[in-house]
Amino acid sequence: MSRASLGASASFNSKRSRAAAGWGALLATFLLAWMPAHATEKLWDALRGGGHVVLIRHTTTVPGIGDPTGFRLGDCATQRNLSEQGRSEARAIGEAFTRREIPVGEVLTSEWCRCVDAAQLAFGAAQTWSALNSNFNDQERAKAEKNAEARRRLSRRPENGNLILVTHNFNIRDLTGVSAAQGEMVVVLPEPGGTFRVLGTLSTF
Repeated sequence: MSRASLGASASFNSKRSRAAAGWGALLATFLLAWMPAHATEKLWDALRGGGHVVLIRHTTTVPGIGDPTGFRLGDCATQRNLSEQGRSEARAIGEAFTRREIPVGEVLTSEWCRCVDAAQLAFGAAQTWSALNSNFNDQERAKAEKNAEARRRLSRRPENGNLILVTHNFNIRDLTGVSAAQGEMVVVLPEPGGTFRVLGTLSTF
């Protein structure tokens, strides 16, 4: 084979390799975009069938960490509360459940106003449950007792729809190992033997 022929062949192979690499990169980009969206839809599909527990961290608050010194549970004015953005996010969560026809059973919430407000804005009505109250300043014994009570509920399959629990990041992290962003949802499947399994996370905004 002549040098000219060898050169032409090498040039062709080089172009073909670059084209293959380009298609490979395009396919990888597609898969990276498709896989999370596919996983998200699978979670929504699971919730549509009921029988799950959804842990929701309260939506966006005004800036700050924890609560102001001297706050009182019964007085929202002394606490760190939802911002207007957070109130809109809570409504968006409820709208997503309605739009996707997700059955909602019992809705339980921490007694903190930011959680109560998020729960009521999303789902219309909610009942407070002290086991969901913030672990932020708890002593180890109190935290362990609270988490044990919450775990028992997570391990029990809801009789109707999905159980909704609106709480705080520290609580969600202690229970599931997931550090949730404000407004993020952690989907849990109760299993036989008093256990549960974390299926994944969802966000509506």
